[in-house]
Amino acid sequence: MVKVGGSSLARWRGQGRLLKLILAPRRLMSKQIVSIVRPVLCEEELTVPRQASVFCGIDVSADTLSVAVLTSNQAIEQREFLNTGSEHKALIAWLGKKKALVRVSMEATGIYSMDLALALDAADGIELAVLNPKRAHDFAKSMMRRSKSDRADAAVLAEFSLRMKFMAWQRPGLSALTVRSVTRHIEALGLEHTRGLNRLHAAQGSLGTPRCVVEDLKRVLVALERRIVTQRRTARKLIDSDEQTREQFRLLLGMPGIGEISALQILGELVLLAPDLTARQWVARSGLDPVHEDSGSSVHKPAHISRAGSRHLRRALFMPALAAVRCDPHLKAFYESLLARHKSKLQALIAVARKLLHAIYGVFKSGQPYKGKLLFPNIRLEVESIAG
Repeated sequence: MVKVGGSSLARWRGQGRLLKLILAPRRLMSKQIVSIVRPVLCEEELTVPRQASVFCGIDVSADTLSVAVLTSNQAIEQREFLNTGSEHKALIAWLGKKKALVRVSMEATGIYSMDLALALDAADGIELAVLNPKRAHDFAKSMMRRSKSDRADAAVLAEFSLRMKFMAWQRPGLSALTVRSVTRHIEALGLEHTRGLNRLHAAQGSLGTPRCVVEDLKRVLVALERRIVTQRRTARKLIDSDEQTREQFRLLLGMPGIGEISALQILGELVLLAPDLTARQWVARSGLDPVHEDSGSSVHKPAHISRAGSRHLRRALFMPALAAVRCDPHLKAFYESLLARHKSKLQALIAVARKLLHAIYGVFKSGQPYKGKLLFPNIRLEVESIAG
C-alpha cells in the first residue's frame, strides 16, 4: 500500500501492465468532482426512453384472441376476446389500464392477424412484435412446453416478450397492403385455373364424361381467365399510382426471365419488406437461404433451403429462374457451373432464383437496370475453369 496525502491507494495490475494513478492536488480534485456531478445537459439529453414493464402474448385464431399478460413480478393474467374490430378496441383499452408500456408479441397469421396488428401499432403505450410462427414454436420447445392450447400459446408468447430481444414491427403502407392483396388474389385465381385445366383434361380423356360437364368446365375456365385479366389491370393501376412502385415495376421488366405476370407477383411480395433490410435478409424472408446439417463424422445431410419465408415469393421466382438460364448468358454460365459441380438441376435452379433476388435488390437500391457483369464479376473465370 502507498500513502499519499493521508489516503491509501492500491496499485492495479491489468493484462500484465502496471497502471499508474496520477493524483492531482486535493483542491483541484474537488473542483473536478463538482463539475462531474453537476453537468450542463439540455432537455433532450435528459429524456430517457420508456422501458416496458408489462409483457403480453396474443394467440390469434379466426374467431378469438387468447391474451396473456405477464408483469414484472411474474404474475400472469389471461383473458379472451373476439377477433373483431370492436373487440380489438376493448383489448387495447384493457391493456391501457396497466398504466405502463406494454410489449406485445403475436404470430403472423395472415389476414386473421393483420387488422389486430394495425390496431395495436396505432395505439399509445403499446410496442408490437410480429413473429414468424416457426420462431415462436422453437421458443416454446426451448422452454420445454409440452401442452398445446390457445391459452398455453399465449403464455409462451408473453414469456417471449419478457425474455427475448425486442424487434419492433414496421407498419406497412395501405397502398402496399392493397397491392399484395390483389396480386395474391391473382395467384389464387391462377392456381384455380390450373386445377380447372387438369379437370378438363381428365374429363376429355374419359368416355364416361358427358358433354355437358366438359362444356361447363370450359365456361368456368373462360370466366377465370376474364377475372385474372381484370385483376391484373387493377394491379397495374395500383402500381402506376405510386412513383416508387412504378419505377420498381419498370426495373423488374428489365430483368432476365421476368415478364409482366411474374413482375406483378414478385413486386406484390416485395412491397411490404422494410426498406432497411439487406440482401441476405431478403433471401431469408423468401425462404431461399441454404441450410447445412453437418456434425462430427457421421451427420452429413444434403443441404436444402429453409422454406422459412414466403412461399408466394419462392413460387414467383421459380419460373423467371427457369427462363433466365436460357436467355441470360451470365445466369446460364452460373447454372452450368453448378451442374458441373454435380448439383441437381433443381438445386441449380434454386440457386439461380436466389441470385435473381440478389439482383432485384441491387437494381432497386441503385435505380439502375440489370447488368449481369455486376452480378457475376468473375463469371469468365468460372467458365474458363469449367472448360479447362
